[in-house]
Amino acid sequence: MLSIELILSKAKGPERRIGIGVAGDMDKVEASVSIAKASKFGDVKLFTNVEEMVKELRNGQLDAAIRGSLDANLTLKTIKREFAVDHVSRMAILQPRNGHMFFFAPVGVDEGRTVAQKVEMVVSGAALMRRIGVEPQVGILSGGRKGDEGRDPLVDRSLQEADEVVARLSSLGINAKHYQILIEEAAKECNMIIAPDGISGNLIFRTLHFLGDGKALGAVVLNIDRVFVDTSRAKSSYVDSIAMASAMVGSAKLGH
Repeated sequence: MLSIELILSKAKGPERRIGIGVAGDMDKVEASVSIAKASKFGDVKLFTNVEEMVKELRNGQLDAAIRGSLDANLTLKTIKREFAVDHVSRMAILQPRNGHMFFFAPVGVDEGRTVAQKVEMVVSGAALMRRIGVEPQVGILSGGRKGDEGRDPLVDRSLQEADEVVARLSSLGINAKHYQILIEEAAKECNMIIAPDGISGNLIFRTLHFLGDGKALGAVVLNIDRVFVDTSRAKSSYVDSIAMASAMVGSAKLGH
């Protein structure tokens, strides 16, 4: 079962080289690094320059990196340039208040626009989950219920696309189900949830995290061959994000 306890158990590895960015909130970042080091989550290094951190990650001088409080747009642009990708695809790790933890995407407003992009996210996310010993149970969301078909072309297209995503994932051996607009049911049964698009995904993320007092460990970048965890500057601590990055590194080294 996906849980913070599982992640923490996979995060022990004082030799793992982890970078974290800082561009404000120095006390918060330093306190997080101190706790992470004491917990043996890795040898954590602070970076004020995002280009330096991403280059060290790309070159293998770091095993993982975390955005921390660095600027979001500059960080994403630097990742795209240094890793030669035309977009950055991310999957967040969320735990609603009084609920269980799940992977969630898309979280960027320009992500997950097509069936192919959503399938790519799930396949990459499933590989990450399996690396930490969790078998994905995927819930695909859409913009309405089946009974709403015919009311609006956008809703119809959303329902059709969700069915197509499920069909493609099933053909790849991934357990996926179309939950329509019933996110509350998906959250009970699934450890990965896919929103209809990046705008609705970003709104769901913000509602659960900022208004609903849910936990957000960060968002793992899916389409690069290194571990990078994107984070919000609004987080009160980065310890769980450092642990997540360390767990991903450790599981990769163990060949999970």
